[in-house]
Formats: sequence, C-alpha cells, structure tokens
Amino acid sequence: MQKKTIIFAFRGDPMCFVHVLLNGLDLASRGMEGKIIVEGDAVKLIPEMADTKHFLHQLYTRALEADLIVGACRACSTKLGVAEAIEALDVELIGEMSGHPAMSKYMEQGYTIVTF
Repeated sequence: MQKKTIIFAFRGDPMCFVHVLLNGLDLASRGMEGKIIVEGDAVKLIPEMADTKHFLHQLYTRALEADLIVGACRACSTKLGVAEAIEALDVELIGEMSGHPAMSKYMEQGYTIVTF
C-alpha cells in the first residue's frame, strides 16, 4: 500500500524549509506520495526561491517539476503581500477554509499530515 503524506509548511525560515523540500523529494524518490502545502509565513519564501540566486532555488525547482507543491495559502499570501507574485509563478493559491487550506480535506483522502 502506498503511503500518502502531506507537509504543511508554516515557518518562513529557509533553514527549516529546506527540510520540507528534502523530505518531499525523498518521499517521491521512494515511491511514496508526498505533497507540500505552503502556509503561514512560509508563503513569502516562494518568490524568494524562484530567484535563481537563492540557495533553495534548485530544490524548489525540483519539487515543482515533481509536482509536489499543491499550492500556497490564499489568505496568508494576500495578508503578507505576495499573492500576485505567487500567482505569477504559476503556484496555485488555495484556501477552502476561510482562505486557508483545510487539513481535513487531506485527512479524508488518507494523507498523514506533517507540519513544519
């Protein structure tokens, strides 16, 4: 049986987010479904990581290419002023729970939720 894990990343610290990307890519490389939702302060990292000079750019690009990033929180992206930049990078803004992604949606689909 394939295990399904979804990582909800809240912290905007790049040294924490590197573990989100590494774990998502590791899960995928082992044939386990691993997805990432960018929430909270972490949404500010998306435009930063899109810059080719950012130290997480290559990992971020690999995660995008592997279709690991489900999307970014619509409410947090709007509140923190990065919604337009995120949409311009073709990362979906999601938020069926008052503008925030609902964990229950993924629990109902059999995902284990990990938060960073």
